[in-house]
Amino acid sequence: MSTNFAVIGGDLRIIKLAKMLADDGNTVYTYGLEKAEELKENPNILFCEKLSKAITKEVEIVIGPIPFSSNGVNINSPFSEKEISIREVMYHLNAKILIAGSIAPDIYDMVNDEYIEIVDIMKREELAVLNTISTAEGAIEIAIANTNKIIHGSKVLILGFGRIGKVLARKMTGLSTKVTCAARKDEDLAWIKAYGHMATNINFLGENLSEYDIIMNTVPHLILTKERMQYVKEECLLIDLASNPGGIDKKAAKDRNLRLIWALALPGKVAPITTAEFIKETVYNVLREIYK
Repeated sequence: MSTNFAVIGGDLRIIKLAKMLADDGNTVYTYGLEKAEELKENPNILFCEKLSKAITKEVEIVIGPIPFSSNGVNINSPFSEKEISIREVMYHLNAKILIAGSIAPDIYDMVNDEYIEIVDIMKREELAVLNTISTAEGAIEIAIANTNKIIHGSKVLILGFGRIGKVLARKMTGLSTKVTCAARKDEDLAWIKAYGHMATNINFLGENLSEYDIIMNTVPHLILTKERMQYVKEECLLIDLASNPGGIDKKAAKDRNLRLIWALALPGKVAPITTAEFIKETVYNVLREIYK
């Protein structure tokens, strides 16, 4: 059974998603994607000059960007010359389902219709788990490209043992690096050992930081403080995978002239097609749950 979608704004992941939805036989109304040339020859994709024409009464599901907004005022629309305000989008959402990613809490307050349903797709466990794969592969690509020797045999410290930490540690071990994972909870430290990695407590990081060739952070709050950064050796590569404010003191790294790469939104950058497939699968899961 086909569905009418509106796809509003978004990056390359969303462009690939729009094409996949259209290829599945759905009708896709778009706005804020006029620079997405690859969509223009698909007969199931309709380009709209006005937002009201895209979020038409025939549309059941509105898909927005991931993340939904970077400034809290406009939605993310890098493939458009237009600025699309969040308030304008919310105004046209009467009796629709909005599916987008990383939606700020205050956006829910803009809803003017009790029949609007908002789904933050980045809170879906299946997508969060699948996204760790491309995040880990992207981090490895960065590590290989930014070191002047092979990573085989390198000593690698991974801060955090959540979804990303688990997958990243396994993949780095597969490349014959010597992986140590840092966590706070005793249960996480036990799981690190059970997976066959070396373990260290985040609370005890200090002089031992000088051992590592590569340090990768997955924790979204400050771990490598200015005090701890003094122990990181000059040739160490630092990769921060955590969202703002990150887990590594950026100023301390700059002051010491250390190599620090803050690698955000890697799934959309390194694997937009695969990420779009994951998003599509999750969108269909959401719809099955809503319409069951």
